Amino acid sequence: MIDAVVFDLDGVLVQTEEIWDDVRERLVRERGGRYNAAAQRAMMGMSSLEWSRYIHEELGVADAPEEISAEVVRRMDARYRARLPLIDGAAQAVEGLAERWPLGVASSSNRALIDAALSLSGLERYFRATVSSEEVARGKPSPHVYLEAARRLGVPPDRCAAVEDSHSGIRSAKAAGMRVLAIPNASFPPDDAALAQADVVLRSLAELTPDAVDPK
Repeated sequence: MIDAVVFDLDGVLVQTEEIWDDVRERLVRERGGRYNAAAQRAMMGMSSLEWSRYIHEELGVADAPEEISAEVVRRMDARYRARLPLIDGAAQAVEGLAERWPLGVASSSNRALIDAALSLSGLERYFRATVSSEEVARGKPSPHVYLEAARRLGVPPDRCAAVEDSHSGIRSAKAAGMRVLAIPNASFPPDDAALAQADVVLRSLAELTPDAVDPK
């Protein structure tokens, strides 16, 4: 039985993985670093502490990780406020599931960006708990962010369902012991091994119904 649903944010409710990629690539190149096709995939799921350190140490940006993180957040926030790319069906899916279960968010985004996205979308009132991976020991694919979301919701992890789109996110939610519903990210799809760990694979948010979350 499912007693709560926890959503990822980027790639599930807002189509922002491409924005993250663009913002970080521009910053890296502006600061004389090296960016390649593997960088975005490597950073998907990392906490801000982890990806800013990765940009500094692996991609060759001299700025301190704290400065890198702050500048990326500033640029991301500006993009969100210019136009938040809410995914089609996100509002309907959230509203529909909130009628039956308490909802949470477990995201790799910085706290400021989680709050901005939920506020700008008008969805913040539906979520009882939101967790940024910068608030836990390790980012995805470690289970910490999902375990903390379950703790804040007051629901055991094995009574939670998670909605994810990425390889790191699927592994994180599964490691936390949750039922995992995957909606594969079209731009940065999860690998076959990660997708095989999902309990259900959906084509879009339109298929994220109460019966899909908790089949009887």
